[in-house]
Amino acid sequence: MFNAQAIVRRSINNATNQFDRLAYVGNNLANYNTSGYKCVRFEQMLKECGYIEGAIRTDSKQGSIRITDNPYDVAIDGPGYIPVTSPDGETQYTRDGAFKRGADGYLYTLDDWIVGDGIKFPPNCYKFQIKSNGDIMSYDEAGSPGKKVGTIPLVTFDAPEELEQGVYNKMVATPDSGQPKLVLHHERFKQNCSENSNTNIYAEVNDMLRLNASMIASMRLLKVADDMYNKGINIRE
Repeated sequence: MFNAQAIVRRSINNATNQFDRLAYVGNNLANYNTSGYKCVRFEQMLKECGYIEGAIRTDSKQGSIRITDNPYDVAIDGPGYIPVTSPDGETQYTRDGAFKRGADGYLYTLDDWIVGDGIKFPPNCYKFQIKSNGDIMSYDEAGSPGKKVGTIPLVTFDAPEELEQGVYNKMVATPDSGQPKLVLHHERFKQNCSENSNTNIYAEVNDMLRLNASMIASMRLLKVADDMYNKGINIRE
């Protein structure tokens, strides 16, 4: 009976971890077309007692960069995140540089989080330029000298793989990731560009198929343990 109980406990533990991992794989696949999305890995470790433990890691590898026709689109070519602030004052971090200009003239994410400390375009802005260091230059008319209206900040983390998923394709700092550090004198921004998700669809589909097979094996093992329980009960009776 002890062996059967051990089999049940380990099978339930393994199946639960597989279900958790499957959820992350599904989320990665669902965000294949999400700009700047970073995959989440569910790394598994087999303990000496036979139980599996899982650790969540963010894959900070850069996605490919594509050119867009929107001047408000910004891609980060290299490590780093852009800090954005919610209407409630919460700060999170994103690599999704699909921005817009709000009715009040400020630069926002598409879901209305303000970029940086607040960058406001003048009402008479004829055109603007986002330089590679994040400086935004506004032009009143064709041929007029540019005027700096703000800078899109860029921050990095000591352990970006320890960042946690926030809301709407944003990341949240954790004690393990470290505090954000402002990057100065860089050339990492690209206007009229967007970063693709770093999801490897072939690897994710392969993981999903393997997880499906693993869960089927765990369920069959539970069925074997259940049969052992029934036989043991019948023998005692």
